[in-house]
Amino acid sequence: MKADPKAGAAPAPAGGKKKLVMIIAGALVVLGGGGGAAWYFTQGKTGAPAHKVVKAEPPEYVPVESFTVNLQPETGEQFLQIAFTLQVQNQKQGELFKANMAKVRSRVLLLLSGKKASEISTVDGKRQLASEIVVALKLPFVDKGEPQQVSDVLYTAFIIQ
Repeated sequence: MKADPKAGAAPAPAGGKKKLVMIIAGALVVLGGGGGAAWYFTQGKTGAPAHKVVKAEPPEYVPVESFTVNLQPETGEQFLQIAFTLQVQNQKQGELFKANMAKVRSRVLLLLSGKKASEISTVDGKRQLASEIVVALKLPFVDKGEPQQVSDVLYTAFIIQ
């Protein structure tokens, strides 16, 4: 009996293709598993929904009564009559400002008494002054206390004489 040379050669390539397909499939499984693991660990496991709805408290508005202050002299004596409303983070902050209104007015009075009319008469000057008032009022009312959460100063009266 003579062996057919074609018969012996045919099974070898079929086995090679099968082996190659298995290697490629294994590589895809490993790469897919690695990609899935990377996604899982970068997303974090918090147990909370991805888009949690948080109800934000509306801001609280605290009016500061009108008062008059002497400005730094440029061309004689000049005065500023000012009234404004503070925009604070929440009702708790609003109550804190109301309870410390004397400190609020004092801080603003000291700040304003160092200003010249020419510095605060322009729109940019008023904006800059509002920023300075915010900074002054964020300072804690008590030693080593938490800073206040004031976000804006809204002028309701601003008269320079």
